[in-house]
Amino acid sequence: MQTILGANGTIGSVLAKELVNYTDKIRLVSRNPRKVNESDELFPADLSDPAIVDQAVEGSDVVYLVVGFDYNLKVWEEKWPRLMRATINACIKHNTRLVFFDNVYMYDINAIPHMTEESPYNPSSKKGMVRKHIAEMILDEVKAGKLMALIARSADFYGPDNDKSFVNEMVYKNFKKGKRANWFIDADKKHSFTYTPDAAKATALLGNTDDAYNTIWHLPTDKNTLTGREFIEIFSREMKVPDKVSVMPIWLIKILGIFVPVLKEMPEMMYQYDRNYFFDSSKFEKRFNFKTTTYQEGVKLTVQHSS
Repeated sequence: MQTILGANGTIGSVLAKELVNYTDKIRLVSRNPRKVNESDELFPADLSDPAIVDQAVEGSDVVYLVVGFDYNLKVWEEKWPRLMRATINACIKHNTRLVFFDNVYMYDINAIPHMTEESPYNPSSKKGMVRKHIAEMILDEVKAGKLMALIARSADFYGPDNDKSFVNEMVYKNFKKGKRANWFIDADKKHSFTYTPDAAKATALLGNTDDAYNTIWHLPTDKNTLTGREFIEIFSREMKVPDKVSVMPIWLIKILGIFVPVLKEMPEMMYQYDRNYFFDSSKFEKRFNFKTTTYQEGVKLTVQHSS
């Protein structure tokens, strides 16, 4: 049995499609899980209850923690450590391997122009402190020999039918509405984005590779990183719309945050847009000889499947 905690989310649903290549026993866990594959086992659960997390993990060979909480600092500070502790405890109790789908918020600000699995943890944001804490919870148990786990780390992502993606929301959807694309701070800085189907395929592969455990992996991401403006140009060509962009400075983001809750959470993260942001996934690509989707192909497929 392989179990997905957070099965209805952006990554969970595409991950379920990939896991059928490895097992016909897949358990989908969320408040209101929906089948992705005909043979999926549905496990409705409130993951805020450690006892329920334990029940969801029981009988699983591998658990994929891909939960996506609301983008809110108070929610993260309250819910992430609690869920991580419950998941770790359940995995240790039931001798289950853990795969955690993570982001890059814990990295030192000076690592952003070239992030690798060896980049130092020194977050400059409060959300980054939460991510650092929960990643270290896993790594401490691995180091102690109590847990078999791996961290699968992604850059900001984009892909078909992805309503959690900055790119989908501010570029694709704006163009769809006949509006200008939006970008943060500086559209002439390079910024890596991970294509969600690649991320799901790689996460499933890692979870089913014995020697991939007890370390960190950057998920496959096109190394030919584009500037925000270049990325927007690809969308405009695919969608056959004018190539227009409005760049939002920090002061405007702060003002809009008074009215738009998610933008209120963004100012502390703007260091990721005022400099080049390169996510190096060469370790994974070399180990698995993985052909990463190019930005040109990824945007084409995103537009086709989201239209």
